[in-house]
Amino acid sequence: MKLNPGFKILSLSLIWLWMSLFALLPLCLILIASLLSHNESHLMMRPFTFINYIQLYNHTYIRIFEKSFMIAGLATFACLLLGYPFAYLIARHQSRFKSVLLLLVIIPFWTSSLIRSYALIAIIKAKGILNAALLSLGIIHQPLSLLFTNDAVIIGLVYNLLPFMILPIMTNVERMDDRLIEAAYDLGSSKLYAFRKIIIPLTMPGIIAGCILVFLPAMTIFYIPDILGGAKSILLGNLIQNQFLIAQNWPMGSAVSIMLTLILISLIMIYAGVNHNQKKRGWL
Repeated sequence: MKLNPGFKILSLSLIWLWMSLFALLPLCLILIASLLSHNESHLMMRPFTFINYIQLYNHTYIRIFEKSFMIAGLATFACLLLGYPFAYLIARHQSRFKSVLLLLVIIPFWTSSLIRSYALIAIIKAKGILNAALLSLGIIHQPLSLLFTNDAVIIGLVYNLLPFMILPIMTNVERMDDRLIEAAYDLGSSKLYAFRKIIIPLTMPGIIAGCILVFLPAMTIFYIPDILGGAKSILLGNLIQNQFLIAQNWPMGSAVSIMLTLILISLIMIYAGVNHNQKKRGWL
């Protein structure tokens, strides 16, 4: 069916208008705010300065960046370990239960992640469900201190972000050419070797997409560290929230946001590069 040129132009114009108003314009405003000054009587003021970016090299901010990268990286790695096998099984499943398995992945999106984070407290607290079960089974002899630790934050991040890892990988596995795997088996390849040399490279775009979709929110979600990590767990999301709402230092909060945007652009460029290489090899 041939599209009406007028309808096509109108649709593209509306998309560009929407993106300009709600994506490009706010980003430009944040960039400008990050270059402004701040004092106790003004949220933002001239002159323009790079002092906000220079202050990011302060030891305190560097520690927050390092901790955010570590916790987000561990959460992403855990999501990959848990999500890859599940995504592979769903994609390769041929029975009528495939839609049920996919539904189990999507169901958590039906409930607010804030509510699910609070529900985790009832599971991992000292007198919670997890400790009660482990004590009754004799696995432990005293309750585990999970709540208000970095471990609790990682558990909360994995619990909330796991579907973002599963869905991109599942899409890539479904698009995978089975003939390549069959050819490897015909040539005497073992299952492990075929998995490492064929399946992993073919699903690498999905792995990278899933890692991006998990890693960036893991660094910026501020309520999970607040709820499960307590005052000791300050990540980049908490830093931005505190700069805007508590310290009232909007230029510094904007500078941190711009740094996160640059990280996002870098990750997207890596993803685009992997996709380009896969297309050059004829795997996509």
